[in-house]
Amino acid sequence: MEKVLLLLKKELELVEIQQKINRQIEEKITKQQREFFLREQLKAIKKELGLESDPKTIEIQKFLDRVKKLKLSQEARQRIDEEIDKLGLLEPISPEFNVSRTYLDWLTLLPWGKLSKENYDLDRAQRILDRDHYGLDDIKKRIIEFIAVKKIKPDSKGSILCFVGPPGVGKTSIGRSIAQTLNRKFYRFSLGGMRDEAEIKGHRRTYIGAMPGKIIQSIKVVGTANPVIMLDEIDKLAVSFQGDPAAALLEVLDPEQNVDFLDHYLDVRFDLSNILFIATANVLDTIPAPLLDRMEVLRLSGYIEKEKYEIARRYLLPKQLKAHGLKPGTIKISRSGYSVIINDYAKEAGVRALEKEISNICRKTATQIVRQNQMVSVKIQPGNIEEYLGKPKFT
Repeated sequence: MEKVLLLLKKELELVEIQQKINRQIEEKITKQQREFFLREQLKAIKKELGLESDPKTIEIQKFLDRVKKLKLSQEARQRIDEEIDKLGLLEPISPEFNVSRTYLDWLTLLPWGKLSKENYDLDRAQRILDRDHYGLDDIKKRIIEFIAVKKIKPDSKGSILCFVGPPGVGKTSIGRSIAQTLNRKFYRFSLGGMRDEAEIKGHRRTYIGAMPGKIIQSIKVVGTANPVIMLDEIDKLAVSFQGDPAAALLEVLDPEQNVDFLDHYLDVRFDLSNILFIATANVLDTIPAPLLDRMEVLRLSGYIEKEKYEIARRYLLPKQLKAHGLKPGTIKISRSGYSVIINDYAKEAGVRALEKEISNICRKTATQIVRQNQMVSVKIQPGNIEEYLGKPKFT
């Protein structure tokens, strides 16, 4: 009997534990089912009353509205439709939902078929280029030719120009003027020190934090498919175990290939042929031969004294006066004064050092105004240059 009692006790405890577990499971399922039914009823009531939809429906509707405004390629339309269908099946709490939503965001925010209206007025273009830059006749002539060809054949493909010259000759600044001349959007990014091929071609979506490459990012930022994109410091690309970005640029900077540019993240072909690419470099020696072969090289040699004088008088002095809060006419530099500054203080090929010396004069003048507590007018001549700039750097 004692043995039987022990066995009965053991069986009773087992049964009690089983009943307890069953009760907990039933309570949990009943609670989940109740919440599910209530949530579905709430959705139905809100839909009937015309109140807001659930977050997933809002997201899907947002993407559908965007798609209506785009001129998508067949491949892109098919991919977007597939992703929207996939998004409809996923729950918002699922990690895959956020991945899919971000991907659709990129696909639908790109300016498929959106082109900014270009201005083909050659006289206006010449005026803008002459207003912003002195000299650089070869480059101005090439841009005028580009506009003339565009006027005759609007569907002609974009070009790849490469400005080569010493620092400070205006390679980067003329890119902005070209964009303004063509009435296109402008985007600039530097390739200096870039060593990862994914920076150009994008990361595959299997990685956490994957993003498209710089080219696709820049197109999304400007919002048009025909901007002017400046690739600064193309001669300073690096190579590492992560890949060779110069090799990745071969597809981007080839008018025959970039019609079907394939970014690893998007995995959908995007047409880059309407973009005007402008690369800048100090030297050609470090640019790989296949990449150099795809670009039209335009050389910007250094400026002679007459050109530096005109640039300083027309652009640099007014710019520095404004930057230092000084009124126009506060500082006047004589022709001979400019000559001394150019030959004795700023002898390099560009005008960056010349601008620094003019900035130096502006700072000294500002200090003088604050000390005397009244406006002063400064006339810079060979006799008083040393007071402002110190001893000559070149003798």
